Amino acid sequence: MTDTRDQLIQHISADAVFHGDFTLTSGKQASYYIDLRKVSLDHRVAPLIGQVMTDLLQQVPDVDAVGGLTMGADPIASAVLHQAAARGLAYDAFVVRKEPKDHGRGRQVEGPDVRGKRVVVLEDTSTTGGSPLKAAEALEREGAIIAAVAVVVDRDTGAKERIEAAGYPYFAAIGLADLGLSA
Repeated sequence: MTDTRDQLIQHISADAVFHGDFTLTSGKQASYYIDLRKVSLDHRVAPLIGQVMTDLLQQVPDVDAVGGLTMGADPIASAVLHQAAARGLAYDAFVVRKEPKDHGRGRQVEGPDVRGKRVVVLEDTSTTGGSPLKAAEALEREGAIIAAVAVVVDRDTGAKERIEAAGYPYFAAIGLADLGLSA
């Protein structure tokens, strides 16, 4: 385990895990909620996320761009873009809207053109894999090549299996056991 990853786990455990009764985006009920925006938008933690995720992405060859479904993936993509640039890596970032805009250019994928580019779909916390799969679908309509899906925290509730069944390699930086939690 890297020191940076250990620091990230400590911040997530201390500041982003909440206990109680919660309904997740997937509609599932949970006794805890991992609100990664509490740390992904924190000036101390965002660089750690960027470093840990950039380390994770070294397993994926020829990455051109990173991003995912707004809002969870947005700060993750930004952190990766900046940390990768600091290492001399040229990862662009993109944002996938939940639906195409109904005005302007009517775009669903914002940022540099992804047509023909190898992209990694990012997510902050994944439960069912629905958000990354929705983003992948929109990206493929734009002509992107999905190189992988990478999440900061995997809730170990089927996202990995669902994403891999769809044909995408799946990577997670942190699991529930790292946070002292169980599915």
